[in-house]
Amino acid sequence: MSQARIDYMQESAWKRNSAKKMRPMPPFELPYAKDAILIDLPEPDLLPDAHVNFLEMIELRSTLRQYDDTKELTKKELSYLLWCTQGVKMVMQTKTVRNVPSAGGRNALETFLYIRRVEDIKPGLYRFLPLEHKLVLVSDSENIETDICGQFSTSGVANNAAVVFIWTAVYERMACMFGERAYRYIHLDAGHVCQNLYLAAQTMKIKVCALGAFDDEQLNKNLGLDGAKQFVVYGAGVGK
Repeated sequence: MSQARIDYMQESAWKRNSAKKMRPMPPFELPYAKDAILIDLPEPDLLPDAHVNFLEMIELRSTLRQYDDTKELTKKELSYLLWCTQGVKMVMQTKTVRNVPSAGGRNALETFLYIRRVEDIKPGLYRFLPLEHKLVLVSDSENIETDICGQFSTSGVANNAAVVFIWTAVYERMACMFGERAYRYIHLDAGHVCQNLYLAAQTMKIKVCALGAFDDEQLNKNLGLDGAKQFVVYGAGVGK
């Protein structure tokens, strides 16, 4: 076992009776400019209620790495996937209750989306606003596809998916309660979110491929993240 791994396990270890006073809680979602371009999504109450055989859904869940570049997702389908993975059911004073579990209700993840083929949405980089259930445009520059999709090792997936989900972590949102233990919980939370994406997509006959290998430094830089206070944790390609 490498020294780095030993240090990580020791520094993020939980010790009984070692709880510290909680630091101030950061905002539940990152801010955006008042003049930013917002995209309305179908409200969760208007989304279809898919009746499924749960055992069959679990058994049929699979990873698909190739997508038909002539087929797009509808806005309703994208809204459904976002609601199932980060939808906010309740806002409380110190936490949000969402459709996916999170340590202490911290919900430290932000969802970025490189959208290539979605009905009535211009291709570009967006961020999901879970409190408003909307998208905010981050960038539609000519180079954004290369800057984002080109940083994944499974570039064939990222370069052909209708949508690439990218989950980033706001470290202090988790660390304000758990200190260094936050690093463990953030990655566990990302696993919960991606599994919800797989299962939600399966109910809609949409395919998913999780993306865990990427150039951390370059992708963080291209997303405008510092790599310490906020950093990329996980990704996924989605398509038909």
